[in-house]
Amino acid sequence: MRKLRVGIVGCGGIANGKHLPAMKRNGNFEFVAFCDLIEERAQKAKEEYGTEESKVYTDYNDLLKEDIEAVYVLTPNSVHAPVSIAAMEAGKNVMCEKPMAKTYAEAKKMVETAERTGKVLTIGYQSRYRGDSAYLKRACVNGDLGEIYYAKAHAIRRRAVPTWGVFLDEEKQGGGPLIDIGTHALDLTLWMMDNYEPEMVAGSVYRKLADQKGDTGNAWGDWDPEIYTVEDSAFGFIKMKNGATIVLESSWALNSLDVNEAKTSLCGTKAGADMLDGLRINRVNYGKQCVEKPELAAGGAAFFDGKSEAPEDIEQRVFYNAIVNGEPLTVEPRQAMVVTQILEAIYESGKSGKPVFFE
Repeated sequence: MRKLRVGIVGCGGIANGKHLPAMKRNGNFEFVAFCDLIEERAQKAKEEYGTEESKVYTDYNDLLKEDIEAVYVLTPNSVHAPVSIAAMEAGKNVMCEKPMAKTYAEAKKMVETAERTGKVLTIGYQSRYRGDSAYLKRACVNGDLGEIYYAKAHAIRRRAVPTWGVFLDEEKQGGGPLIDIGTHALDLTLWMMDNYEPEMVAGSVYRKLADQKGDTGNAWGDWDPEIYTVEDSAFGFIKMKNGATIVLESSWALNSLDVNEAKTSLCGTKAGADMLDGLRINRVNYGKQCVEKPELAAGGAAFFDGKSEAPEDIEQRVFYNAIVNGEPLTVEPRQAMVVTQILEAIYESGKSGKPVFFE
């Protein structure tokens, strides 16, 4: 398999925590250039993942002049769209981290650019590649649940506010837990339902705990209220054009023990499913209520645990194969665009106190 020549824009947490290690394990990526506003971060990424010939830049426009086939956009949300669009205009394929963009208008322009240029564009919703997600998706495609008319998208943390980087900066990120982790839960839910036609959204956005100082019990240490400019929780009621209903819940800080993240619950006419205690599918068989809990571990033979592939590793393989072998994407840009459209509407409804209706 030939090497795919790539450039990395943004060498912070998501690059080092997810993409770069997975790409290295894959072995089919050649790191041509690294770019970050902080040159030391790009240099460090080069030393760990690149070669002596790899270039280091602080301006992504310089990176786009390189002979590369793909660009990874791993920046704060505010520049996802401009960097991705510039990369596609320069003839590069793009892997953009989630969420697709801060606004629906930006996401739509990204889709239009991809379709006009013919470049591959995908978004980093790696939760789709989990074993429970893959199994449930097959069940949904097969019609095992029937018509899915009610769902919940779960993204609740009790006290896990990310206090590093720009997570708390509304200008750079566009929001807090809703756009950060709520986006994964909503993406999973829409994907399972195969429903991307919202009719109306009503949202509530709260900043109730962010002003607390000290002794917050936060997983990553106390947050600073002075720089905490985003919400600490947000909730949405989404009505789809076919009548289906989705409830989206998200929080970084909430006085709740009902903690679940990047999960979905689905209710259909034939069966239901949730990810709240492992993957569970509930139905009625022979007049009796029953629950199916599939064994998703890779093992099955004595003294052999098997080997399962990490979601981020599958994500890299899918992106590589889409470019090199023309294989289909798992995360299509128009799907990710609708996720951004709904998230934006929840924020808008939260501010106005009124529902948002789509044309």
